[in-house]
Amino acid sequence: MNIVAIHPTVDSGYRATDASFGGGTLVCNCTSNAVKVKVKSDIAHNHACGCTKCWKPEGAVFSVVAVAPSDQIEVIENGDKLAVVDTSALIQRHACKQCGVHMYGPVERDHPFKGLSFIHPERFQDGGWAAPGFAAFVSSIIESGYQPSKMDGVRSRLKELGLEPYDCLSPALMDYIATWTAKKSGALAD
Repeated sequence: MNIVAIHPTVDSGYRATDASFGGGTLVCNCTSNAVKVKVKSDIAHNHACGCTKCWKPEGAVFSVVAVAPSDQIEVIENGDKLAVVDTSALIQRHACKQCGVHMYGPVERDHPFKGLSFIHPERFQDGGWAAPGFAAFVSSIIESGYQPSKMDGVRSRLKELGLEPYDCLSPALMDYIATWTAKKSGALAD
């Protein structure tokens, strides 16, 4: 039986090692003059993501991505190597121009995620960060060329790994977005 490869961190059975994790330093793939980004808080909503915008390590079908407050993120080394991948995108993904790794992606527009930055926690120098808790935008891997006939195997593998597969975000995050939208429109009171 072929095991469906999701992402090296997920496939290895990663489990959080430090319940008191409070941040760390993200490092790009460059062997010299690496970009380093300090995350001064814990991460939240860590998940496997199948969208076509997120950075994925070589051979990975999904990315692993989480959020942290943007005001808790600081570029500490070689920031001159960073450039925004797509200035029209909601998430302003700052990637290393040399190796291509997305280091952080703040949301700056009026949106429920404004004030958060998306990061790839496997880029932390040290372990201890929370393990991924779900899989989002699972069907989107088809958009990057994954065979639709293999999707049942992908969803089965995600469930086997303890990652509930969604074709959007998790229910809690979708409720958060809908609540923010309803309050903004006046459909719900603060």
